[in-house]
Amino acid sequence: MTHVFFTDKSQLLGHQIQKADRIIVASDNVANDDLRKELIKQAAPNGVKANVVPIKKLIEVAKDPRFGETHALILFETPQDALRAIEGGVPIKTLNVGSMAHSTGKTMVNNVLSMDKDDVATFEKMRDLGVEFDVRKVPNDTKKDLFDLISKANVQ
Repeated sequence: MTHVFFTDKSQLLGHQIQKADRIIVASDNVANDDLRKELIKQAAPNGVKANVVPIKKLIEVAKDPRFGETHALILFETPQDALRAIEGGVPIKTLNVGSMAHSTGKTMVNNVLSMDKDDVATFEKMRDLGVEFDVRKVPNDTKKDLFDLISKANVQ
């Protein structure tokens, strides 16, 4: 399975979908929101199936050999969701960090990433588990080093 991480809408999505035959939104919050689920299914391009699943279900499916040939674009709502999936056994080697919306208590790390200390700690745990990060919003962007960005932003 192909695994990619996004936290909000990202223009990189169109490029990545060309390689995917399925979009999986892995989020307990979205899985419990009928409106968001329906919007995601309607937004999927022709020929690409879209599913919304809780993290526990993603972990189960990732271990099922029937899905071994699936080329899925997996979208996580938060880095914490991605970490739960990885710790649950979903084999993710590289995460694309395309966008994280700004909200109260978060620090802007660059023009599309905003995070707090909990997010940073989560990325550090994933790094310690061997996960690499591809930080860019669109394919033509230059790949950035996530921890250089975090260090320069002095996330509080």
